[in-house]
Amino acid sequence: MKRTKIVDIFNPQLIGAEVSVKGWVRTRRGNKHVQFVALNDGSTIKNIQIVFDMEKFTEEQLKPITTGASIHVIGQLVESMGKGQSAEIQATSLEIYGTADPETYPLQKKGHTMEFLREKAHLRPRTNTFGAVFRIRHNMAIAIHQFFHEHGFFYFHTPIITASDCEGAGQMFQVTTKNLYDLKKDENGSIIYDDDFFGKQASLTVSGQLEGELAATALGSIYTFGPTFRAENSNTPRHLAEFWMIEPEVAFADLNDLMDLEEEFIKYCIRWALDNCKDDLEFLNNMIDKGLIERLNEVVNTEFVRLPYTEGIKILEEAVAGGKKFEFPVYWGCDLASEHERYLVEEHFNKPVIMTDYPKEIKAFYMKQNEDGKTVQGTDVLFPQIGEIIGGSVREESYDKLMTRIEELNIPMKDMWWYLDTRRFGTVPHAGFGLGFERLLLFVTGMTNIRDVIPFPRTPNNAEF
Repeated sequence: MKRTKIVDIFNPQLIGAEVSVKGWVRTRRGNKHVQFVALNDGSTIKNIQIVFDMEKFTEEQLKPITTGASIHVIGQLVESMGKGQSAEIQATSLEIYGTADPETYPLQKKGHTMEFLREKAHLRPRTNTFGAVFRIRHNMAIAIHQFFHEHGFFYFHTPIITASDCEGAGQMFQVTTKNLYDLKKDENGSIIYDDDFFGKQASLTVSGQLEGELAATALGSIYTFGPTFRAENSNTPRHLAEFWMIEPEVAFADLNDLMDLEEEFIKYCIRWALDNCKDDLEFLNNMIDKGLIERLNEVVNTEFVRLPYTEGIKILEEAVAGGKKFEFPVYWGCDLASEHERYLVEEHFNKPVIMTDYPKEIKAFYMKQNEDGKTVQGTDVLFPQIGEIIGGSVREESYDKLMTRIEELNIPMKDMWWYLDTRRFGTVPHAGFGLGFERLLLFVTGMTNIRDVIPFPRTPNNAEF
């Protein structure tokens, strides 16, 4: 008999039918006459209640049914008399796949801290909270592909292993086949890579942007969506060493086109969650963040503020003069801290902000310079509770200006000749942005720690599972 997933079982047309369900036991309760088992199979936040009439089953048969056990039940789907569910299954047959010892199974029915569940990351998807988060994660991935497909973008796969450092940050994980205990070095003490797999120093990518720019100068509009890696020793609720990035690049786009794309894209994703993840969002709204759904609706229905950096600094300086206290100082030229971004979004404007035209000193070498010689056409989308959620820019298309900036910053370009070729052969104005997938998920789920929106977080001193 074909299995019915629990997400499909609440169809009124199935009432009266014989159904087959398989899943994991959340709870079992009852008395010597009747036993009730809450079963979940991961397809939905909802459990289905299984009713065991003890005239048809023995206590011995039901004894292995403890929290965490996996079972297969066949029975009749009937309307439920109890509160909280519309239908239940009157069991006629039971098969036990796997037991879970109540003494050692760590996810007994009680409250668990997020820290405890991180230590049990191999089991935490079975909890209501993480089941909801990971179903939403799937839906957000679908939304991203759907948005770009509908808008004529091509999904472009950029390399995971690279010899270039896009951000010039130098915090990269090395990739090598060399014996780390016996490295060949030259007279200056530098490692010789001649006999390494790639014949040169290679790393895990920090961004697919540079290769994405190459693709945009051929295909017009592309996006990347894949894992990226930063060997940054940041133990914060907003940083991971391995995370996923969405990076569109668009040929013939200017600053306004870029801001329009950023706003339309993020609203599309949030609207998708509201339309397709209703049950999971309602659960997270009730259990994790009471203002979640209201906040998601506000963002979707609000026009984002577009704010030049210089004006933003003025607003922050006025706030300080009025008695507002920030941990980090505010001055023209500072790299805004999360507290500054959140003040602008949550207290001053009370809506998302796209900040533009940053001082060139605090932004990457590839951003297009403005005519004032001081600022660049960078854009950061700032969100409530998160701070920066998207970072983008118009890219510098002039070969001469780009080379001047590279030389000013002493960026080693010996491996970047291919990137500069895009400025030598048919260069065009173009723009793009990067969105950390997990930052988006933090906002959409209401979770407060980025380690809790990715299945197996990679952070300093943590590579378990």
